Amino acid sequence: MGDTMTEDLSGSARDHLWMHFTRMSSYTGAQASEVPVIVRGSGPYIWDQNGKRYLDGLSGLFVVQAGHGRGELADAAAKQASELAYFPLWSYAHPTAVELSERLAGLAPGDLNRVFFTTGGSEAVESAWKLARSYFKLTGKPMKTKAISRSIAYHGTTMGALSLTGLPLIKQEFEPLVPGAIKVPNTNYYRRPDESMSEEQFGIWAADRIAEAIEFEGPDTVACVFLEPVQNAGGCFPPPAGYFQRVREICDRYDVLLVSDEVICAFGRLGEYFGANRFGYTPDIITCAKGLTSGYVPLGAMIASERLVAPFLQGANSFSHGVTFGGHPVASAVALANLDIFEREDLNGHVRANSALFRSYLERLNDLPIVGDVRGDGYFFGIELVKDKATKETFDADESERLLRGFLSRALFEAGLYCRADDRGDPVIQLAPPLICEEEHFAEIEHALRGVLTEAWARL
Repeated sequence: MGDTMTEDLSGSARDHLWMHFTRMSSYTGAQASEVPVIVRGSGPYIWDQNGKRYLDGLSGLFVVQAGHGRGELADAAAKQASELAYFPLWSYAHPTAVELSERLAGLAPGDLNRVFFTTGGSEAVESAWKLARSYFKLTGKPMKTKAISRSIAYHGTTMGALSLTGLPLIKQEFEPLVPGAIKVPNTNYYRRPDESMSEEQFGIWAADRIAEAIEFEGPDTVACVFLEPVQNAGGCFPPPAGYFQRVREICDRYDVLLVSDEVICAFGRLGEYFGANRFGYTPDIITCAKGLTSGYVPLGAMIASERLVAPFLQGANSFSHGVTFGGHPVASAVALANLDIFEREDLNGHVRANSALFRSYLERLNDLPIVGDVRGDGYFFGIELVKDKATKETFDADESERLLRGFLSRALFEAGLYCRADDRGDPVIQLAPPLICEEEHFAEIEHALRGVLTEAWARL
């Protein structure tokens, strides 16, 4: 790609493209950076407009499970578009949505057999809260409207999903939000309130905070609890042993729906089709998106228990909710082809077989003074950065700003590693590479991180 074309792309992006969650002042003024433009992907690698190669250590955005450049997924899209490019699911059906819903019902735990398609994760979460409210209205408990979620958790950007999100800085511009969104502690064992707690004790303590919140609010007013199998924001908090089993008991006790928000954790990220399977619990609803198509076409879904659809099968009742592109024929065809790849290449088994090896490469970084904790599961890990390993002292807001935005994000990219340096919570680096990655890629990740984190500490 010629220099003129490169400048045109970056300049046009700067002038016309409103990038998501982006501090766009970085690309304006005398000290402006060039807007990175990613032009090609193959396997676990991506290339920018200047021809430089990067390891995609975040699968785009926890999305590209099967890797970049999969011709059969593009072919599936083209074939479907030539046959039936679009038709809605409003009182009608089309073959790819029907086949995909049956396939997902077969993969989901328990009796989660009803699939409501959306175009992304926020819409799936929004749909789940709306379903919980509507279900309880139809079953004679109209005051059950509130939803519980966890501190620092991210559940999406639409107004309902944003209300569930536990990150004050990304909510405050848009308040007031949807009322009735209650927050409880997350499962960050590294930052547990009592250092003497075992992992299992901490898990029971964290689960019991949900029961406490339900009691505080009044059980007759709480509809649902939204939990990710491994919490993303804050840096990959896995559930302590016994946590989800206790939460399931609590939800059953108070007639509260358990929603497993698996927008990131489903489709191989944790070595199973669903994170609920990984941790041995059966939710009432699963929300998913991202890896369902490996990102080749947008698609999301809410998968619900049979008991939740039952009231809607009677008389004039209807779930008054829908989206134009939910269950799009092309997206559904790509999802089916993506699931074929999962089966043929046993991507879930590949993640299970290699997760401990991936973790071991990241844990080698524990010899660096800036690394406080390495945590996660499957191909989904976070590295928490600290000022003092012994005391777990974290960085203040100004230090975090200089560390993450002033140095780390750009330095990692320049080192050939695309990943996330995040301070939604304590400062972390997050890694979620494509599920096809092998030991050579883990070694490449560790090498890039070691160099950049060593320099970061020296700058501090």
